[in-house]
Amino acid sequence: MKVYLHSLGCKVNKYDTESLAEQFRRAGFTLSETPEGADVYVISSCTVTAVADQKSRQAIRRFRRMSPDACVVLSGCMVQAYPDKAASLDEADIVAGVRDQGKIIEYVNRFFAEKAQEKVPEKVLDVLAHDRDETFQNVPIEEFLGRTRAFIKVQDGCNRRCSYCIIPAARGRSRSRTLEDLGAELRGIQAAGYREVVLVGINFCCYGPDIGKHFTDPIELACSMGFDRVRIGSLEFDNIGPEAIEKMASFPNFCPQFHISLQSGSDNTLRRMYRNYDTKAYKALCDRLRETFPDGTITTDIMVGFPSETEEDFEESMAFAREIGFEKIHVFPYSPRTGTPAAELRPQIAKAVKKERCRRMIEVGDELRMDFLKRQIGREVEVLCETFEDGHVTGYTMNYTPVRFPSDRDLHGELVTVHITGAEKEQDACVGTLLSE
Repeated sequence: MKVYLHSLGCKVNKYDTESLAEQFRRAGFTLSETPEGADVYVISSCTVTAVADQKSRQAIRRFRRMSPDACVVLSGCMVQAYPDKAASLDEADIVAGVRDQGKIIEYVNRFFAEKAQEKVPEKVLDVLAHDRDETFQNVPIEEFLGRTRAFIKVQDGCNRRCSYCIIPAARGRSRSRTLEDLGAELRGIQAAGYREVVLVGINFCCYGPDIGKHFTDPIELACSMGFDRVRIGSLEFDNIGPEAIEKMASFPNFCPQFHISLQSGSDNTLRRMYRNYDTKAYKALCDRLRETFPDGTITTDIMVGFPSETEEDFEESMAFAREIGFEKIHVFPYSPRTGTPAAELRPQIAKAVKKERCRRMIEVGDELRMDFLKRQIGREVEVLCETFEDGHVTGYTMNYTPVRFPSDRDLHGELVTVHITGAEKEQDACVGTLLSE
């Protein structure tokens, strides 16, 4: 039988989807790269915003229309955070939480067994609540479909209680993967030919205390194994002290790209968000990173329209984004999440105001992005090639600058040297010419 897996949200969710793919592969299913004609659809949901919930609902309904007799599975964060809401979606045959993904294949097999007996398959709702004694669930992955980079989850959950965030309810408390388990998966990934590994977590910088380690330990392990590149996923402000920065700088194959969530450049808003830093501390961290990694990049997430955000607060946030000079900004409007303190704050900002503030903040981000891309012109950079389309290869540098250049063949997975000659806003990339392979 053919199974199609559809992942929404963050890199951790994508890793969980790849883990499910591995389990289906071992169980004898065929993985489909397109949704047409699949027997099983698995949606790994995200619930960080109301838009994410909407995308999950749309995916379920689209796949049901596409294959009325298929088995449709809804899993992931939306299910875990809002089980009643997920259970009410009639198009889903199986609804399984974050902790119950290991049972999905069992439920799928039961679904088809009941159909073979000409029974109406019984709907499954299985959402096991998180608990304080929960440990990291380890399901090693050997292959990441169609990818040059391998995403490896080293940490899950979050102990923070930011006022707007439902993720602690969806993912539970912070828990870390042992270095022994991580090392085993990394060896398998290396044997499969991956040259770059990306270490990810819900709150990566909180890796370690539960097992007597520090978040730099998995970085050190991966760097010591001889990968050409070791990259890390999104970071929070936690635990990124001088010693950690110096340790990361000591690894020549560590990629100096730091995505550190800011959320707001207004101290008033940060306090209402229950963030554990102010703009002064955030800037000091960025200054130290730029000093230690002269070729590094700092990208971020910025939320607009948080409850009680005034025009002055918003303008402070825009000014702070310019002051830091982010290389890229992901901008999104605040979305109330039932069960979080911020959903009860007043006043809530009107949708039209949030839309306008998004537009203005995106303009700031676009301006900073083009300034960064243009500063790369004239440089010779090493590019790990990923895609080949219309006679052009696209890949990424160590600091995650996208680079596009003409080529007469597919260079997927190869490291090449490129001379950067320009920057294209439409492609959100630098352009250049190939110097050597």
